[in-house]
Amino acid sequence: MCAPTFPNRMRAPLEASLPRSYYVSPEVFDRERERLFFREWFCVGREEHIPKPGDYLVLDVAGESVLVIRTKEGGLRAAYNVCRHRGSRLCAPADGDALGPSGTLPGSIRCPYHAWTYRLDGRLLGAPHLGALSDEDREIFSLTPVGLETWGGFLFVNLTPDEAAARGHTLAAQLGTTADRVRRYPLAALRTARRLAYDVKANWKVLAENYNECYHCGTIHPELCEVVPAFRQGGGADLDWAEGIPHREGAWTFTRTGTTNRKPFPGLNEAETNRHKGDIIYPNFLLSLSPDHVAAFVLWPVEPERTRVVVDFLFHPDEAARPDFDPSDAVDFWDLINRQDWAICERVQAGMRSRAFAQGYYAPMEDLSLDIRRYIGDRLGAVARDPA
Repeated sequence: MCAPTFPNRMRAPLEASLPRSYYVSPEVFDRERERLFFREWFCVGREEHIPKPGDYLVLDVAGESVLVIRTKEGGLRAAYNVCRHRGSRLCAPADGDALGPSGTLPGSIRCPYHAWTYRLDGRLLGAPHLGALSDEDREIFSLTPVGLETWGGFLFVNLTPDEAAARGHTLAAQLGTTADRVRRYPLAALRTARRLAYDVKANWKVLAENYNECYHCGTIHPELCEVVPAFRQGGGADLDWAEGIPHREGAWTFTRTGTTNRKPFPGLNEAETNRHKGDIIYPNFLLSLSPDHVAAFVLWPVEPERTRVVVDFLFHPDEAARPDFDPSDAVDFWDLINRQDWAICERVQAGMRSRAFAQGYYAPMEDLSLDIRRYIGDRLGAVARDPA
C-alpha cells in the first residue's frame, strides 16, 4: 500500500505513526510484555492502599500475578505470586475495584496447596514434613522477588529487578524530568477519595497517544474546552505543559464551573494555583494535576486490543477532612471527559483493524504523540514497517 500524497497547500509534512501491527498484533503485544511491561518500572497504584502490616495487593501486570505486601516492620516488598514448591498461586485477587488492600495476611504467607509458609518479606519459613531447613534452604526457596520503588506515594514494580539493577535502570532514571516539574505538588501526602475503572477496547498506545495531544479536544471535549479554551485554539498547538495550561478567566480547576470550594494545594507557585499540568510516565502512568486535585491514570494492558484503566482521584487530607468535602464536582467532570476519550479511542481501534489502514499520521500539533514512536523504537528495536 502506497503512502498518500498531499496537495501543495498542506502547510507541513505529516509524520508517520507506528504501523498497524503495533496496535493489533498479538506478536507485538508479546514483545511489549517482555521488553516494556516486565523490564520497565510499571505503576501499580498507591502506597496508602496497604497501610498496615500484612496488607497486600494482588496485581496482574500484563498477565503476571504480583504480590505487594506491607511487612511487619512497615516496609514494602513485592514478589511473584507463585509458590516455589509446585507453582500454586499464593493469594487470590480481591473482587471489584474497591480502595484498599486485596486482603490482610496473619503474619505469614501460607500456600493453599501443601502449606509451604513464607515470611511477609518472602523468605521461606517452613515446609511440612521436610525436616529442619537450613538458612541456605530458606534463601534458595524464598519467593521470587519483584523490584519495588515508590515515588510521590505511588507504587512501581519491575519484574526483572536483577537486570534493572545491572543496567542502572532506577525509577528515578525512568521518571526523568517529571519529578522536578511537579515537585511542588504534595503527591505523597494526598489521599484517594474516589476511584473509577474502565474496560476500554483499545490498545494501550492508542490511549497514551490520545492523552498526549489536544488536537482532538475541540471536537471531542466541548465541555472541557469551555473551561480551558487553550485546548481548542490552533488545534491544541503550542501548549506549554511545563508551565501549565491556563483556564478561562474566572476558572482555575477541572470542574464544570472551573471553580470549587477546595483550596489549592499549599506550596504551589503562582502559576500552578490557576493552571493545569499533565505528564506521562511510560509505559503506563498518566498524571493530570489541577491546583486542588490530581487524577492519576494507570493503564493495565490486557490484550492487544483491550486496556483496563484505573483512575484514582487524590485530594489534600485537610480538605478531605472538612464536613462539606465532596469530590463529585471534579470526579463527575473527569468521568465525562474520560468516557468521551474512551469512546473515540475504541473507534480508532476499530478502524485500525481495516485492511485499508497501514499506518496513521501525526499533524504538526501532535508532535508529543511522536514520543510513543520513539519510546517503542528505543525498546523494541527499529520500528518495522508492515508489508505493503
